[in-house]
Amino acid sequence: SGVSKYLSIPIFELKAELNNEKKEKRKEAVKKVIAAMTVGKDVSSLFPDVVNCMQTDNLELKKLVYLYLMNYAKSQPDMAIMAVNSFVKDCEDPNPLIRALAVRTMGCIRVDKITEYLCEPLRKCLKDEDPYVRKTAAVCVAKLHDINAQMVEDQGFLDSLRDLIADSNPMVTCMFSQYVVLVHNGQIIRNQSAERCVSTLLDLIQTKVNYVVQEAIVVIRDIFRKYPNKYESIIATLCENLDSLDEPDARAAMIWIVGEYAERIDNADELLESFLEGFHDESTQVQLTLLTAIVKLFLKKPSETQELVQQVLSLATQDSDNPDLRDRGYIYWRLLSTDPVTAKEVVLSEKPLISEETDLIEPTLLDELICHIGSLASVYHKPPNAFVEGSHGIHRKHLPIHHGSKHKSTSDSPVGTTATTNLEQPQVIPSQGDLLGDLLNLDLGPPVNVPQVSSMQMGAVDLLGGGLDSLVGQTYIPSSVPATFAPSPTPAVVSSGLNDLFELSSGIGMAPGGYVAPKSVWLPAVKAKGLEISGTFSHRQGHIYMEMNFTNKALQHMTDFAIQFNKNSFGVIPSTPLAIHTPLMPNQSIDVSLPLNTLGPVMKMEPLNNLQVAVKNNIDVFYFSCLIPLNVLFVEDGKMERQVFLATWKDIPNENELQFQIKDCHLNADTVSSKLQNNNVYTIAKRNVEGQDMLYQSLKLTNGIWILAELRIQPGNPNYTLSLKCRAPEVSQYIYQAYDAILKN
Repeated sequence: SGVSKYLSIPIFELKAELNNEKKEKRKEAVKKVIAAMTVGKDVSSLFPDVVNCMQTDNLELKKLVYLYLMNYAKSQPDMAIMAVNSFVKDCEDPNPLIRALAVRTMGCIRVDKITEYLCEPLRKCLKDEDPYVRKTAAVCVAKLHDINAQMVEDQGFLDSLRDLIADSNPMVTCMFSQYVVLVHNGQIIRNQSAERCVSTLLDLIQTKVNYVVQEAIVVIRDIFRKYPNKYESIIATLCENLDSLDEPDARAAMIWIVGEYAERIDNADELLESFLEGFHDESTQVQLTLLTAIVKLFLKKPSETQELVQQVLSLATQDSDNPDLRDRGYIYWRLLSTDPVTAKEVVLSEKPLISEETDLIEPTLLDELICHIGSLASVYHKPPNAFVEGSHGIHRKHLPIHHGSKHKSTSDSPVGTTATTNLEQPQVIPSQGDLLGDLLNLDLGPPVNVPQVSSMQMGAVDLLGGGLDSLVGQTYIPSSVPATFAPSPTPAVVSSGLNDLFELSSGIGMAPGGYVAPKSVWLPAVKAKGLEISGTFSHRQGHIYMEMNFTNKALQHMTDFAIQFNKNSFGVIPSTPLAIHTPLMPNQSIDVSLPLNTLGPVMKMEPLNNLQVAVKNNIDVFYFSCLIPLNVLFVEDGKMERQVFLATWKDIPNENELQFQIKDCHLNADTVSSKLQNNNVYTIAKRNVEGQDMLYQSLKLTNGIWILAELRIQPGNPNYTLSLKCRAPEVSQYIYQAYDAILKN
């Protein structure tokens, strides 16, 4: 694929190309770097090589280099200083586009260390002879103000901005004024400058240049919101330009002004009626604004505008198929017909001033709100635990991606063998009291692949304690689940009948039973108030299972067990609820075989096979992490045809091939092949080269990723060489771990 093409380019190759003598080669190399960066590859080590490419008069290349700088300057502030000299030079380039590009990029590099170096070039650009450069420099000052407000004031940039409001070029003034108003940054252009700004905008309107007039009116609408009851005297001048407005933004802005200040405009009804003539040809934005403006006008002048309001309500409801417009129309209609006093309070209520509130939110709270951007927390500006409590008082928090100890892939040492065979807990286990991110994003519908469950079972699955009930105040039990939300179970592959015939050509067969690692303790009793959970994973008859042992080492009985998985790399989720139906008495143990499927949400974990689990009982909710041995994710239809195998091996880039050593293994090639086939690793071909057995094998993961293998076995040598090729090479080390565990057990 295009993405893997860029991910697979070695860094040393890119480095060589970036330092090529030919300009075209360097340009192509920078394009490759940007492409790799875009698809998520870390190319920050190429920083000095990319910066060297700034010394060019090619605008396209310079844009690419600046894009790279903006992306990595924050993580590489010391290296970013290398680019300062180039910025200074580019700000004096004869080409105004390059000058503007340099100053725009300066505003986007939000690094304290280098902003002080950029003041002088920015000051020159604010007085540049080219209006485009001046406009870009003005916006850059506004951005720098966010980084270091004191520096902007000390350097006198605010005075420069005030001068710019009276710029000789109308587009500089108009575009800059619009930017300032839209970002609501009252600190940069203070109140005393607003009057000058309005005066300049009026001058722009007098130019009668259509696009300038329209942009100015949009800005003035926002100034009215920011500074109410100050500049409404200019409304008459605005109304003179009604006929020239053809842009939806400008038309909507003018309609809003007429409706908002209808009591000050003698012929407001005539002005709004002129817009009504082509109502169905207007954009939705204009239609909605016009509907509200006429309702405002009616509430202010009811005796004169009854016919007009009836006309717009009819157009918005009976004659329109736009749901937003119809909804607003019906709301106004019902308000006006049932309670005009309330209608007046709602529609003519005092508008909040345009202001910037995000700066007032405490930074750590802001970080938490961003984590809950799709929930009510982002509306209330409060963390979820401030307004939602479960019956156990469990609070929902966000868990950042956990990073465990990273395994290294080397050819001379076994990789993570212990983790595979003993399922040691990775270094990602949260301390008690932390929550595992999405573990508490519970679906109150029945689990995937299971029939409808009773309300008692549903309660057991709800680890929030209160779930949606605490929000809506009533029991929510879905009567049925649409097929689109409940995927049907994956049919088990039957090992008799017609399937035996198809096995000859398709390679689909049933392994009698793959390797199952011994159980290890996942959740010690000391961390779970007496509950101890040991477990492992298995793959049998085409299905994946989580084999667990629950032991009660507490003095009280345990009930109401439920289990939930966090999002994980392979979408693994339980297929059924946790089947512990009787109380678990003190000193009692129970074995549970939990069926799993891979139809759940996916999120890349570190390590890749990490699974984060929450288990609830009547005492509390407990969390642990375990590693899924990848052999349980090898599917039955992983046998490739020989020709397809050959073509695929050649097609996968050589840099995707990784080699591993399987040490201290004393099996012959046939035994190896048989053991691996029991785990859905299929031998496609076997060759003997100079006394060395070569097995060519294929396997497929549940998510559709194919892995191709070459296993070299030298008689008398207990160390085998395993070469793995895959389009997603990050899985290879985990495949190696599975091979190692299968062959040694």
